[in-house]
Amino acid sequence: MHTTVERDLELKLVLSPEHSIPVPARLTYRTQDPYAVHVAFHIGSDFPVHWTFARDLLVEGVFRPCGHGDVRIWPTKVDQRNVIFVALTSPDGNALLEVPSAAVAAWVERTLRVVPPGTEAERLGIDEGLAELLAPLPADDLWLRDPWPSDESQDGEA
Repeated sequence: MHTTVERDLELKLVLSPEHSIPVPARLTYRTQDPYAVHVAFHIGSDFPVHWTFARDLLVEGVFRPCGHGDVRIWPTKVDQRNVIFVALTSPDGNALLEVPSAAVAAWVERTLRVVPPGTEAERLGIDEGLAELLAPLPADDLWLRDPWPSDESQDGEA
């Protein structure tokens, strides 16, 4: 059984220190993809903009600065409010998003209850998949037989 944990919230796209615009977004976590967090940004176009990154990155980013490259996350205060900044970089441009800290922390906590840290691999079914892939088939007996019978007689004949 697969579970999905979602949360709709409004982020702020920071355009300058004095100006930002609201951006509706949906955070999604799926147990069949246990290492990833999916974010859909609804920016007024026909299709939302999707980003996927490691759940561990968001978990850590709630408490301390983390990430490098395309996704960087850090907690801070803005006007006495606890927020999380998410910096996204792509070939199409850069975005700095301000996210409400309490809402993200509560959502992350829900994902951690559904799939506790360290148990993600169990959700992937890798062991079961490998066992199925490596299980012998009836035709395998033909391949495992010695194609050149030995010179020794099986009945003790010489």
